[in-house]
Amino acid sequence: MKPAMSLPRACVLVLAFALAAGQSGAEVKLEAIDYQQGESKLTGYLAYDDALKGRRPGVVVVHEWWGLNDYAKQRARMLAELGYVAFALDMYGDNRVTEHGKQAGEWMSQITANVDRWRDRALAGLEVLKASDHVDTDHLAAIGYCFGGATVMQMAYAGADLDGVASFHGSLPPPPEGSGEAIKARFMVAHGNDDEFVPAERVAAFMQAVVNEDVDVTFHGYKGVRHSFTNPGADSHGIPNLKYDAAADQDSWETLQVFFAEIFE
Repeated sequence: MKPAMSLPRACVLVLAFALAAGQSGAEVKLEAIDYQQGESKLTGYLAYDDALKGRRPGVVVVHEWWGLNDYAKQRARMLAELGYVAFALDMYGDNRVTEHGKQAGEWMSQITANVDRWRDRALAGLEVLKASDHVDTDHLAAIGYCFGGATVMQMAYAGADLDGVASFHGSLPPPPEGSGEAIKARFMVAHGNDDEFVPAERVAAFMQAVVNEDVDVTFHGYKGVRHSFTNPGADSHGIPNLKYDAAADQDSWETLQVFFAEIFE
């Protein structure tokens, strides 16, 4: 395991980056980009501050099982406001977005049923990010929410050239046995300890597997917090296990910024 950077230094780096963005007359752009993976036509959204000059770290954002909705795009904007270039990729295609859990589950299952196809779909979005003239391709990361959290881990398991991946209320798929040498990314996990979709037994199995594969993981568990805790619209779906938690949302976002300061050093 690699030693973590001391918190004070990491915070200084984050603050410097945020101040640079804030002093630049920042105006965040959100551009739709059409691309293709296999026979599937996809549309993602690139977010960046057009007042900043030069290349800067790039971050893939992977949506929840609902599809590429406004929440995922907003997270991309928030990253751009911090000075990064973010690409909210599309895992479903055809502008498919839903508010219904049954439909979302069907779409997600269609993707996750074939792990190679699942990884290829996500990696296609990473290639779009890398193609941007704004991106420093030596400094890349991926973050994901719910289904997206599992997806960014699959990208890492595929050996993607990422400095780090961050999962927010993801399902924590364990690394396959023998995959450790291929994994380049450090991991950050933000998890609700009362998430009924991802019980303690699964968390324990994931943590044992990453130890076995010598994967560098920082785990943050939030007591009393359920699934989808970062999404202010979580409660609107009428699913008891989906519940927004403002404190965990803020803390996990701040933790992500420290994580980025460390991996993009």
